[in-house]
Amino acid sequence: MEDIDSIALLQDPVRRRLYEYVAAQGREVGRNEAAEAAGVARTLAAHHLDKLAEAGLLECGSRRLTGRSGPGAGRPAKVYTRARVERSVSLPARDYRTAAELLAEAAEQAGLDAGLCAAARRRGEALRGSAAPCGSLEEAMWVLAARGYEPHLEGAEGTDGVQAAEATEGTTGGAARVVRMRNCPFHAVAERFPPLVCGMNLALLEGLLGTDGSVRARMDARPGECCVVVEDF
Repeated sequence: MEDIDSIALLQDPVRRRLYEYVAAQGREVGRNEAAEAAGVARTLAAHHLDKLAEAGLLECGSRRLTGRSGPGAGRPAKVYTRARVERSVSLPARDYRTAAELLAEAAEQAGLDAGLCAAARRRGEALRGSAAPCGSLEEAMWVLAARGYEPHLEGAEGTDGVQAAEATEGTTGGAARVVRMRNCPFHAVAERFPPLVCGMNLALLEGLLGTDGSVRARMDARPGECCVVVEDF
């Protein structure tokens, strides 16, 4: 299916709610859970989830949701996760990815890491504008969510970036809180040039969040997530 056809499926409001819910969880989601989250019947949710899987927007598998195994554990249920493949539409056609990869290759070969990071930090500061550095982890999560990083508070599964930020308000004490990000906006280029692009990403977020506020960004790579985490400072 063409990318434009796949994306067009999200025009349906129920289908879009189901997709956004599954994508926000960062784990497998069953039909019952998705239906409850979207406020629709299970049969309708199953229909739309399968359509999203057929279009390549979701991936599906099966497992027992009871946590048990062996006789009496019940039949495996269908579960869904966000597809790893990227979908995009540009009219007229554009190919910024190839340009980014060529520039990254040239920068890496020329040893321009420091210059790239300096430029990224300036860009982050420009994006922040006249706003003060982030004064709390909650504020940082709002900023990150607006940039497409899909932040989530580690240990607060089942919430999106905004919900997680709201859930942390008013909490004090305990272990240090860490915000991880399920999406890297530079994922495709970072896969080919990880040291260069991840360093650029860290510098960009340092400029965006500020280095003299109450939070800090640091490198802490984990498979399937952004290489940078943000924590209380």
